[in-house]
Amino acid sequence: MKISVIGAGNVGSLTAMRLVQEGLGDVVLIDVVNGLAHGKALDLEDTRPLLKYNYNIKGSQDIADIKDSGLVIITAGLARKPGMTREELLAKNSSILKDICLKIKELAKSAIVLVVTNPLDVMTYYVLKATGFKSSKVFGMGVSLDSARFTNIISQELNIPNTDIEAMVIGSHGEGMLPLAGLAKVKGVPLDEFIDEEKAAHLVKRTIGRGAEIVANLGTGSAFFAPSAAILAITRAIVKDEKKTIPVCAYLNGEYGVKGSCIGVPCRLGKNGIEAVIELDLEQQLKDKLLACAGSVRDSAQQLGV
Repeated sequence: MKISVIGAGNVGSLTAMRLVQEGLGDVVLIDVVNGLAHGKALDLEDTRPLLKYNYNIKGSQDIADIKDSGLVIITAGLARKPGMTREELLAKNSSILKDICLKIKELAKSAIVLVVTNPLDVMTYYVLKATGFKSSKVFGMGVSLDSARFTNIISQELNIPNTDIEAMVIGSHGEGMLPLAGLAKVKGVPLDEFIDEEKAAHLVKRTIGRGAEIVANLGTGSAFFAPSAAILAITRAIVKDEKKTIPVCAYLNGEYGVKGSCIGVPCRLGKNGIEAVIELDLEQQLKDKLLACAGSVRDSAQQLGV
């Protein structure tokens, strides 16, 4: 499969590296900054003899090079800066994605599109509407990263390998996320057998604040190691047709009582993109919070005129 990664910043370039090293396809790395994607692709080419891998990667400033891609991953966009309102970030990133979507629609009509640009849920909805693609072919990365963070935080708290833990986050990729402590399991045993409600609430709070914690420590920029790994997991499920359940930001058309909004829920992923939305048995309070998240995404999308 030809895979195009649009945006050669930290997340995009590290994603490209992970994809070629795992042999998931020929990768094209695109960025509007003159020479940036090309230089990073040349650097990645030079690792081939050292890693004993044969893979193809191309860097380009010309978005026309996404032509006939089977998967397009959008990491392009601005990060929110001090003093910038959420509305300003929405306006700037939707403007950037508008032209990208038109090119995807023109040059890669059969592609699956994975959105990574923030604010993720609204940008996923925007890309879905701007491309006009089927909802099964356009979705966002967000809550798969949040679920990994929740799993890791539980693992550290209990001093138990993360491979023994099942934990999931749904909702929006941001402060409205819903880490599902009540459904988390450790070696198949409910999490509440290991910790009390107060401690569980503390772990949920840490998960919600994890991205901001990383940004505060970095000083500039945001996370990129874990986001690129989350993109890799989704890409692997698609390319290898794994039929694997991964939480992603998906367009819902009645599932969970949500109609006409993009929000994070578990989905079965395969070669056709989203092959099924998995509906969890949620208590009413969580359902209400999920509906509120979806409503917030719709409100923000209306600001963009979509």
